[in-house]
Amino acid sequence: MIRKSTALAILMVLSATLLPGAPPAPGQSGTTWQKIFNVRDFGASGKKGEKAQAAIQKAVDACAAAGGGVVFLPPGAYTSGTIHLRSHVRFHIEAGAVLYSLHGDKGAFDKDALLYGEGLEGVTIEGRGTVDGEAAYDWRPAGDHRDDFIRPNRVEMEKLGLPLTRSFPRDGQYGKLVFLVRCRDVRITGLSFQSSPSWTMNLVACERIVLEGLDIRSSLKAGVWADGIDPDGCQDLRISNCTIETGDDALVFYSTDWLGPARPCENITVTNCRLSSSSSAIKFCDGNIGGVRNVTIDNCVITSSNRGIAFMTFEGGPVENVVLSNLTIDCVRNDWFWWGDGEPFHFNVRRKSEVHTSEPREKDRPAGLVRNIKIQNVIARGYGMSVCSGHPEAWLDGVSFENVKLTIAHDPRFRYDKAVSAIGFEYARNLRLRDFEVSWEKPLYEKWRSAVVFENVRDLVLDGLACRQAGDGAAAPAVLLRRVDGALIRGCRPAEGTGAFLEFSGPGVKNVRLDGNDARRAKMLFRLTDGASEKEIETGQGGTR
Repeated sequence: MIRKSTALAILMVLSATLLPGAPPAPGQSGTTWQKIFNVRDFGASGKKGEKAQAAIQKAVDACAAAGGGVVFLPPGAYTSGTIHLRSHVRFHIEAGAVLYSLHGDKGAFDKDALLYGEGLEGVTIEGRGTVDGEAAYDWRPAGDHRDDFIRPNRVEMEKLGLPLTRSFPRDGQYGKLVFLVRCRDVRITGLSFQSSPSWTMNLVACERIVLEGLDIRSSLKAGVWADGIDPDGCQDLRISNCTIETGDDALVFYSTDWLGPARPCENITVTNCRLSSSSSAIKFCDGNIGGVRNVTIDNCVITSSNRGIAFMTFEGGPVENVVLSNLTIDCVRNDWFWWGDGEPFHFNVRRKSEVHTSEPREKDRPAGLVRNIKIQNVIARGYGMSVCSGHPEAWLDGVSFENVKLTIAHDPRFRYDKAVSAIGFEYARNLRLRDFEVSWEKPLYEKWRSAVVFENVRDLVLDGLACRQAGDGAAAPAVLLRRVDGALIRGCRPAEGTGAFLEFSGPGVKNVRLDGNDARRAKMLFRLTDGASEKEIETGQGGTR
């Protein structure tokens, strides 16, 4: 039985989060008046050192048995293993309340999570309190631990004879903070999630999801495998007004068959978020079988990330129909064991066996497709070359960059730098760059060359490209084109100090038209090398060589 004073106080606290409406008439139910199940009334003490798992679970089960209501965690500290959520239960963690993940007792976790639900309807996790995984890490040599995704970084470290020391999660920590499987009508709002020892939030095959006003944080220096939000095969997902600052990837879209047949991850909006990651801020993940599609990401700020936006598919699934707009991206270069190289953009289509040396090629799925991607109204700065590469058997198709300003920087204090150009495209068709600007930040790196490189590209449109090569008097062109078939280059503006603006290299250059380019600041608009034919270059008005 709940005390009247407790119930009144809780109703006052919850009134701002309940749906508006007048009190119900006698004999009727109403959304404003819900049954409250205070975990203190079920035996939780609110003291961190006293295990609260049984009390919290009793409150959840009682709430579900009553047909739904609110499970309330008042201010205090609650330590628990797996809590099984139920349908139509609002799990409310009040401001001043912290739910801690229990360490050192694996038996308290019958699922790989602190908050777990499967096959539920009407799941709500809300409040202004905190869920804390208290993750801790040890630093030690990588030893026999191999990660094929960071093999290039490891090779660079080994070349320099530098120690391969990295962080590893400390033993005795268990589970994700939130793990929901095949649930519908999910709302997670207002809470802070801190220091998860694994993925913070993993939603698998869920539908109709709202994630709003969340603050998700883990150690940017050490927090390996502590992703922010990982939807897998989810549909109708809205993420808004969140701050995600995580050691591993901040926001990742999956389509795997780990818990059943792979489903597409689709119909997703992300708005008004601030993202930071020591790996990728936004990743369309390599673990993609069923596809990721119909996604818009708008009005977001990416800071302190080792990689800004990554489009990856290694298991045959497509990534398609994606719009990213109104973004600022500021990348850094983090330690060697994080994915990425300080680059704002990354496209990578590969077969699984081409990444994981232990995977047999005969089990590969066909290379996946990345198509119909629009990136617009973006200001980006990074320390690594943005490599945008399709696959010889699955070219990028219909990728466009519009109104994008890209700056590349170099930090001479960093142990290695693999950047040669600012951005490069390979195995791409129907590629569009419109009002795209590249600039180089001082100090210049001696290995930098061209601003933009195109190789194995068909049906290219460059409209209003503004850039130059890296250094004054450098032999490299501002834009290098190899094996480009079908290109319209118009309205481009070489920056002051440009040598050759365009270089067409090799006999694979075909069907190129230049029109209305302003070459007054360049020594020459274009040059031909390695057997490129001038007969394939058509110049229109203002397109003098």
